[in-house]
Amino acid sequence: MTTTVVARPRVLADLVPGGAVRDVALVAGAAALTGLAAQVAIPLPFTPVPLSLQTFAVLLSAAALGPHRAAAAMLLYLAAGVGGIPWFAEQRAGVGFPSFGYIVGFVLAAVVVGALARRGSDRSVPGSMATMVLGNLVIYAVGVPYLALAIGVDLFTAVALGALPFLVGDALKILLAGGLLPAAWRVAGSRR
Repeated sequence: MTTTVVARPRVLADLVPGGAVRDVALVAGAAALTGLAAQVAIPLPFTPVPLSLQTFAVLLSAAALGPHRAAAAMLLYLAAGVGGIPWFAEQRAGVGFPSFGYIVGFVLAAVVVGALARRGSDRSVPGSMATMVLGNLVIYAVGVPYLALAIGVDLFTAVALGALPFLVGDALKILLAGGLLPAAWRVAGSRR
């Protein structure tokens, strides 16, 4: 008698059938979602960094896809934008603009958030929220120093321009993602 062991899904993407085809579609879809979310951008007169929905798409995608697929999605997003697709915030493409460091931070945040989600951090509201906070901090850890270098200001000024104005919006995105991820797991569990 043989026993079939069914692998427990580690991230939400594991619930989608399809193997490699699924992975390619999810990676491309997450990159496209991030590009679309970047188009919801509001320039703020007091900072060179626009307010956008990019981070929400990055963090939500990372938790849903896991570290490898999420990193691949953010690398695809980054490479396509550097290659000329104007899908960064404010229809930008290329490198060298003040908020480019945040986009580089998306790749690292995708790995961190995806790895934590793979360990189950996205299955509860507190865990999801903590994961999203950490992901945001990773994005700021890369984006803010890049901003400082790009516009020639000290790190304190870069924090005032590139982090502090976005904390309320980030908190709202974290609350939304913190509720969406555990709810998606509950729905998925009830349908299995």
